[in-house]
Amino acid sequence: MPEETHQKKLIVIGPAWPLRGGLASFDERLAREFIGMGYDTTIYTFSLQYPEFLFPGTTQYSTEPAPTDLSIKVCINSVNPLNWLQIGNELKKIAPDLIIVRYWLPLMGPCLGTILRKVKKNRKTKIICIADNIIPHEHRPGDTPFTKYFVKPIDAFVTMSEKVKSDLLLFSTKPAKRIVHPLYDNFGEGLSKQAAREKLNLPEKEKIILFFGFIRKYKGLDLLLEAMNDSRIRKAGIKLLVAGEFYDSRTEYDAIIDRLDLSSQLILRTDFIADSEVRYYLSAADFVIQPYKNATQSGVTPLAYHFEKPMLVTNVGGLPDLVPDGKVGVITEPDPESIASGILRLYELGENFFLPHLREEKKKYSWQKLADTIVELGS
Repeated sequence: MPEETHQKKLIVIGPAWPLRGGLASFDERLAREFIGMGYDTTIYTFSLQYPEFLFPGTTQYSTEPAPTDLSIKVCINSVNPLNWLQIGNELKKIAPDLIIVRYWLPLMGPCLGTILRKVKKNRKTKIICIADNIIPHEHRPGDTPFTKYFVKPIDAFVTMSEKVKSDLLLFSTKPAKRIVHPLYDNFGEGLSKQAAREKLNLPEKEKIILFFGFIRKYKGLDLLLEAMNDSRIRKAGIKLLVAGEFYDSRTEYDAIIDRLDLSSQLILRTDFIADSEVRYYLSAADFVIQPYKNATQSGVTPLAYHFEKPMLVTNVGGLPDLVPDGKVGVITEPDPESIASGILRLYELGENFFLPHLREEKKKYSWQKLADTIVELGS
């Protein structure tokens, strides 16, 4: 009789449905890649990710239906040590060939570090961490000891920027590889600008740039608002569409808008953008603007690539590595005058100038490449 082949078992630990946002979308898309490669794949996600008082948005939960093609176990409580031991023992017993764990915030260090220590006692499972951040954008007490605790049971790391790979050296000398953030190709295909604007009730003929995603201090929306006050931007009649939920107090942003009398230049859609709506916002814009003050990498960049939208990024962190200047967009300094000049340069060159470069460059951004790197690190 032929020998029975062993289907390798893989667990992804990280945000997924019913949680919402970029990390959940990423984890679900990565799980689908491994399923396509023949792995028996389950996502272990959080029954409680953040206590409500620590969560900056309106809700942590998705309004979308559960994915029907994924096995998702909603079971990890990030603040309950008894739960960590229970989940750790469960995974130790299951003994998957590979665990992929997301790390984006030191607050998760005690929970994930404890679970993974338990797993390692089976002497079989390899653990690969996808590190979004090692040193967080906003610092809190406990960051360093929590991260030190987390990294110890990890066998190898994948980062999506040189900055995170460099930060990692402060905590671990385990193997690490940098892979560019794959394209978010799970939001559907783009549609014509006219159809997207009609769907969103936006003016068809206006020049519209897009700031997309959660609004946090490090993302520099305040710089972009100041740039919108530039006389050249006003004269060009450019409007800014802000699409994303405030994760900071909106008071300071409203104060800038009032002080500079910007209301007529802005279109504010500051509720959470559901996954099913993402393609309309990206398709409706002329250009995507990322005026970050600091950054490791950004999930907005691969979104812009997928929808073939030229972008402006500031010269911080890993952002310029992903956006060849004058080919798929423009790189500016993180100050209002430079950002305003960059926006005007995008319009001078025009969308069609960037399209051939965008289509060529986006070929690098494959989920297969990320999955193959993880498998290689775990072998």
